[in-house]
Amino acid sequence: MPKLGDDGFLGRHSDLLLAAGMMGVLVILIVPLPTFLLDLALTVNLSAALMILIITLTVHEPLEFSTFPSLLLFTTLYRLALNVASTRLILLNGGAGELIQSFGDFVVGGQLLVGLVIFLILVIIQFVVITKGSNRISEVAARFTLDGMPGKQMAIDADLNAGMIDEVQARERREHITAEAEFYGAMDGAGKFVRGDSIAGLIITMINIVGGVALGIANDLAVTDALKKYAILTVGDGLVSQIPALVIAIAAGVLVTKSRSETPLSREIAGQFFLAPAAMRIAGAMVLGFGLVPGLPTVPFSILGIAILAISQFGRRAVQLLKASNEELIEQPEPENAKELTPEALTELLKVDRMGVEIGYRLIPLVDETHSGNLLDHIAMVRKQFAQQYGLVVPPIRMRDNLGIEPNEYRILIAGQELARGELYPEHGLAMNPGNADGELSGVKTQDPTFGLPATWIPMAQRGEAEVLGYTVVDPESVLVTHLTEVVKEHAHEILSREDVQQALDRIKELHPTIITELVPDIVGVGTVQKVLANLLKERIPIRNLVLILETLADHGRELKDPDQLTELVRARLSRAISEIHAAASGKIEALTLSPQLEQEALQTLVGGADQNPQSGAALLHRIQEATVLAWQRAQAEGKAPVLLVRAPLRRHLADLLRALKPPIGVLAYGEVLQAKGVDAVGLVSFESIEREAEIAS
Repeated sequence: MPKLGDDGFLGRHSDLLLAAGMMGVLVILIVPLPTFLLDLALTVNLSAALMILIITLTVHEPLEFSTFPSLLLFTTLYRLALNVASTRLILLNGGAGELIQSFGDFVVGGQLLVGLVIFLILVIIQFVVITKGSNRISEVAARFTLDGMPGKQMAIDADLNAGMIDEVQARERREHITAEAEFYGAMDGAGKFVRGDSIAGLIITMINIVGGVALGIANDLAVTDALKKYAILTVGDGLVSQIPALVIAIAAGVLVTKSRSETPLSREIAGQFFLAPAAMRIAGAMVLGFGLVPGLPTVPFSILGIAILAISQFGRRAVQLLKASNEELIEQPEPENAKELTPEALTELLKVDRMGVEIGYRLIPLVDETHSGNLLDHIAMVRKQFAQQYGLVVPPIRMRDNLGIEPNEYRILIAGQELARGELYPEHGLAMNPGNADGELSGVKTQDPTFGLPATWIPMAQRGEAEVLGYTVVDPESVLVTHLTEVVKEHAHEILSREDVQQALDRIKELHPTIITELVPDIVGVGTVQKVLANLLKERIPIRNLVLILETLADHGRELKDPDQLTELVRARLSRAISEIHAAASGKIEALTLSPQLEQEALQTLVGGADQNPQSGAALLHRIQEATVLAWQRAQAEGKAPVLLVRAPLRRHLADLLRALKPPIGVLAYGEVLQAKGVDAVGLVSFESIEREAEIAS
């Protein structure tokens, strides 16, 4: 239910009112009350019970009345306090106000036996029927709610990863699940209050009758007079207490049996009755038939049967109108421009998903959890691992089907633009030869969509046979996830937005407020920080150590404003991390180096004279790329994956050149490997090697 605001009297003083109410209960227990105050307190008890019942009938779901378990405890304590107060007045004064006297005289006709019978019937109804059923329902609901929490949490995570909900909606759903579990757990225990209240009411009434008769005899009253004076009042007191207790027990039963719905319970019941007019007609005819049985009263059965038949007729007309309305809606298609009439629809069309994956209709089982599809779980793991490894929170990746692509195809998009696509075969595996496999496999020949290596799609039943031959077999989900991971790594600098940077700065400010206060916006703006971080991600350098990066910007940001120059300074501060990324298993960095002649020519052309003669610079870059690829391939044939080690002024130019290769070749400056365990020179990049290769080829 909506929360009470703080601007009203009740909102501002709700704590004081609750404390005053509890103090009032203690006063009732200790201080003798005048009869008019007891009448008022008993009236409040009955009115509160009716109010609680009406609220439970009108709520849409049980959580809208989540305070019910606590309220049940308060009302039980209040009712028991009233029992003590009324008992005190009955035994001391021989009277307990007009309300109890009325229930003793008018409701049961002043007959002790009648009152006891009615009282016992109410106790049995409450204790055996309503309370026991409510307790069982609460217990089962609490158990199933707790058992279903992990699945619900996983469903929320899947929707969040698929982009169907945002972080705020996910948080709200998690809070709703937690509140639901807490509510049913509390109701499971609160039902014991209702049950205990019934037993206590019965015991208190019996004690009061015995105590009243004994007190009357002690005061020289005959047994019959003592019963008439004290027992009738005691029975009236019991009825005044048990009727509100029965009402609240009914409210508890209604609340725990209420399923979530957008309409109140009364409308649901009426609607479902009206939607079954045939059953009502049969029931009406049967009731009329009972009226014709000899010995049974004809008039009541006839009136009720005719009434049921009349109601069924109204229900039949309502069903016909509902069907006609639905058919009319089906026959009349929505105008093509209907959505264009609302600004909200136009605004929705303008939204672009930051990341998305579109799949053909044959790949839908990979996403459908009912068909054991776990692709969404894999994507969630990608986002988690990327955040841990690179320090970048990848936005939710929205999954959707697209009938415009081939049934087995998928597309990976960033900001609505396709960056990659591939093909998957459900219930098949992608077999790849790591280099030592024997034999050929029969299947659909293809290429690994991530690295472009030759591969074959084979049925999963042949996976064991292929692995025996030495092939590596990967399931379709892993193929897509690996492709998605590489795309995210390659385009992480495009994913990072100013808003992401601002949120990261806000998180850093909570722990390191000084650096943020000094840096932004006095030294550099958010845009400059974003460009520096994007430059690092462009070369797959993690930005997890954001504090160190910001401190470097604070140290040099006043003198330098160029994000590229600032990036080089940040790389120098991150040299230890960069060395670890590119180090081999031995801890050393395997490196290619430029020949002295090539390095000198590159410095003169790319750094000193690139503006004067851009054509010669482009030609030189092309030759350097060709020579570097040749040297890298030779090193790779020896089982090495080297980087290119160059002077600092050349690093950025050559990094932009070699980053576009598949796979990209890392380019490091000499100053970035000073903290490495060592450097192994595994090749030399020179123009002479290109010429020798050309001579061999010719």
